[in-house]
Amino acid sequence: MKQIFFYLSIFFFFAACKKTDSLPKVSAETEITQKVNELYKLYGSSEDVYNKPFSDSLFSPELKKTLENAVNASKADIEKVKQSDHPTDKPLLFEGAVFSSLYEGYNNYKIKSVAIDPSGDSADASVAFEYTKSSPKFAWTDKVHLIKSGNEWKIDNVSFDSLGNSKDLRANLKEFVQGTK
Repeated sequence: MKQIFFYLSIFFFFAACKKTDSLPKVSAETEITQKVNELYKLYGSSEDVYNKPFSDSLFSPELKKTLENAVNASKADIEKVKQSDHPTDKPLLFEGAVFSSLYEGYNNYKIKSVAIDPSGDSADASVAFEYTKSSPKFAWTDKVHLIKSGNEWKIDNVSFDSLGNSKDLRANLKEFVQGTK
């Protein structure tokens, strides 16, 4: 009888052990949705751009470098104005929502769709925004472009709706840096 319990306990022990490969994997669409949500939760205002580091796991290396260059250019301009003959002049600052078309930002957003390129190397997430704190109310859609880097999806750019003054995030950041020179 003891032998039966012994063999059963060994059987149940091995049956309970699972390989990590057999665990369900998160779908690419779910990963992309999580990245877009992380972007808009972490960097909802321009102050967040100054106060939070840019994550390697959220941004592509190129976009991260462009963001850092823009923030560093702004900080340098702040110092330059402070040390100038006119320290009360306004330096070039990030103001408003950096990652959205509307300067005022947004109250709500919803990811409408995720389209993954057939190659599996890039994707676009359409994000619908609302700004309801003033009249008229604004609604628009921006596209977040992501690339597959290793095993992770990373944000590579944001295409702005025609509502905004700029075509996309990268162009906006590069223009900002040029304005500090």
